[in-house]
Amino acid sequence: MKICIISYDFWDYDKYIVEALCKRGIQSHHIKISAVTHSNFNERAVNALSKTFLNKNLKTEKRQKFVLDSLEKLGHQDQILVLNPDTFDLATLEKIKTYTNRLITYLYDNLERVPVEDKLHLFDKVFSFDGIDVRKHGFEKITNYIYLPHISQEKQNPQMDMFYITSYDSRRVSMVKLLAKKLMDLGLKFQIMVIGKKSWRHQLTNMFIKIPKNLFLIFSIKKIPHNDLPAYYKNSRVLLDLMREGQYGLSFRVFEAMSLEKKIITDNESIKTYDFYNPNNILILNKNITNLDQSFFESPYEKIPEEIYERYTLDSWVNKVFELDNKN
Repeated sequence: MKICIISYDFWDYDKYIVEALCKRGIQSHHIKISAVTHSNFNERAVNALSKTFLNKNLKTEKRQKFVLDSLEKLGHQDQILVLNPDTFDLATLEKIKTYTNRLITYLYDNLERVPVEDKLHLFDKVFSFDGIDVRKHGFEKITNYIYLPHISQEKQNPQMDMFYITSYDSRRVSMVKLLAKKLMDLGLKFQIMVIGKKSWRHQLTNMFIKIPKNLFLIFSIKKIPHNDLPAYYKNSRVLLDLMREGQYGLSFRVFEAMSLEKKIITDNESIKTYDFYNPNNILILNKNITNLDQSFFESPYEKIPEEIYERYTLDSWVNKVFELDNKN
């Protein structure tokens, strides 16, 4: 069997799907769109002018050509999974479809944030992590997955009370400021990293303020290598997960917390509907963060039953998405 994954994969999560398939002896390939960038300053300048005056993004066209050229080399695939089809125009998706018997997609952005309804008719199956979209459009519900190896809390020695890393988002930054003050008042140690191009403003501001010793608040335009993240997670008792505007599905942070037996603080109320929800392990913030107190950090983590944990592993995910059985 041949399976191809096509995705932007900014945070390097999708490569684990390919690795899981290869371990089963399935011939798998990953066409990573984010690997295609402008090769020099001239290309960036020409693209900026093209977007401004012609409303035409040359980098997008370059990436779509890269995908089609890659498929031409790989040949026909039994299945192709496209993650977030908003990356492609309709004509490119139609060409991608000619290379496979089964074209599927997984939407880990909801349609409110990223509308792609005009393209979904091309797919044989549409998976979504968003409960509202699933109910409204008849998609098949699936969450993100546990990709990290399980490490029990007994084998870790965290020095921080809470850790959070996120891409830049104005809503999240507002929440972080409110949360940071609360954590400081409680005398807790925490580290927060906000990554993205817009972070430069905060970097400049931080040059002129004194940061308290127990506060580690970092704004950076430089991406943290994905392989470095587990070390940060393991060094914290609790992980934080804040939603984007209009987001209702569960982020990867929830499943990273599960794999490392970490408590999680979130503002996503939909987490209550999942079978692994345990108020001792998961704190759902209210709007003013008045329900955050020290007792949540001090009480022990309660292990998730194994049969529930297994439902969210990457092996279970690939079984469902690619209609595989355990014999593969």
